[in-house]
Formats: sequence, C-alpha cells, structure tokens
Amino acid sequence: MEPRPNYAKQLSAVLAGLSGTRPRLALHACCGPCSSAVLEKLAAHFEITILYYNPNIWPPAEYRRRAGELARLLGQLALPGVRLVEDEYDPAQFYAAVKGLEAEPERGGRCTVCYRLRMERAAAWAAANGCGWFCTTLSISPHKDAARINAIGRELEEKYGVRHLPSDFKKQNGYKRSLELSAQYGLYRQDYCGCEFSARSRAADPDE
Repeated sequence: MEPRPNYAKQLSAVLAGLSGTRPRLALHACCGPCSSAVLEKLAAHFEITILYYNPNIWPPAEYRRRAGELARLLGQLALPGVRLVEDEYDPAQFYAAVKGLEAEPERGGRCTVCYRLRMERAAAWAAANGCGWFCTTLSISPHKDAARINAIGRELEEKYGVRHLPSDFKKQNGYKRSLELSAQYGLYRQDYCGCEFSARSRAADPDE
C-alpha cells in the first residue's frame, strides 16, 4: 500500500517555492471559522479572492448568518490583498447535484458530490478571472477527508488549467488555531456542516 500523501507538507513546499511573488488565488470558503486559520496561513503568500459559494447551506437564514460572519471576520482582520465575492445562492443547484444520494450517511457519496460542486465553482471562477491557483477551506475540518478533497482538486486542475493548491489545513495545529481565532473574534461556530441532511442527522444524533 502506498503511503498517504502529506498534503500539509506539499503545501509548505508550494509556499516556499513562491519566493514572495504573491500570485492570485481563488479560495472557496464555507464560513468564517474555517477561513480564519486558512487566511492566516495563506494571506502573506497570495492575493486572495474568497468565493463564498455554498448552495448546500440550509435554511436560508443559516446561509445569511454564515455569510455575515465571514464578512465581519474579514473586516476585523483587514488583510491586504484579500477580498470577498459572494456568489449566487441557489439551493436548487445543490439538490440537483445530490439527487438520489439523499439517504447517504454523513461523509459518504453525497458529501463528495457537494465538495466537487463548490470546488468546481472556485476552479471555474479562477479560470475566468485570471487566478493562477484555486483551493477550498474545507480540509480544515476534522470531519472532511483531505484525500478526497485533493483528488477532486487535481481533477479540476486538469479540466480548467488552474493550479490546485494542495492542503490539509487541519494539520500543523490548523484546526486548533481556527478554534482559537474563532474565540478571539467571537465567531459563530455552527454545529452541523451545512445542508438539510447534515442538520437532520445532527439533530437525530446530537453526540455525533
């Protein structure tokens, strides 16, 4: 069996190789807490456009709350070269993508489709707007499979001709740092991933 790739080490190698050039990065973000430690790591190396594209989030009030917290965090951080683009919110895009997978367990096939939906939007946006790189904050979560996320990223790199930034942001104390920054800035931390199915699963099994 081949050893599991060390995506955190790959990321460190990429950052070291940039040599202060600060290329443009389209960063898909799911929320403020997940973005916090990722931005801390990447902002010195890239000009970053954060793409808030999350048609999976349910209900709409939750979507708006997460968008607001992300915007508030960015206002407080005031990082040079970082801007936020809020994409359209159309839950029908998510439901169409996961049709037939509604009964999948958390972290199953439905989640893979959801990762791809949002990452593909970031890759397409990067290609259309002159960004040399794209990535997502999703791998900072201990509940997200970095191998799956990076495999999707490589496929989209081939499709769109934009480099995928390898990552496992939870590593090297990344997740711990996101908790610290969330406390420091008083960020709302949601207790479910985002979609209707994850919310109902969480309600049915609060110890999950």
